Amino acid sequence: MSDPSLTDIMRIEAPYRREILLQEAAYASGMRLMRVRIREGHRFTILDIDAPTAERWATAMLDWSRRTSVDPSP
Repeated sequence: MSDPSLTDIMRIEAPYRREILLQEAAYASGMRLMRVRIREGHRFTILDIDAPTAERWATAMLDWSRRTSVDPSP
């Protein structure tokens, strides 16, 4: 498989000097995946995920965020 064409989607600065980079990885075959690149110091973790996996992951993260968010209004 050839190297994909990468397009940045979003860069997120996370706690403890970590960084998350979301990219679209487009392959010559037409396959498109989301590349999740997590930087922790000099260490990188790279995951290429398909759309259904991205949707399940996003839903789980949003559900967790809504349950744990502190509402500043009285």
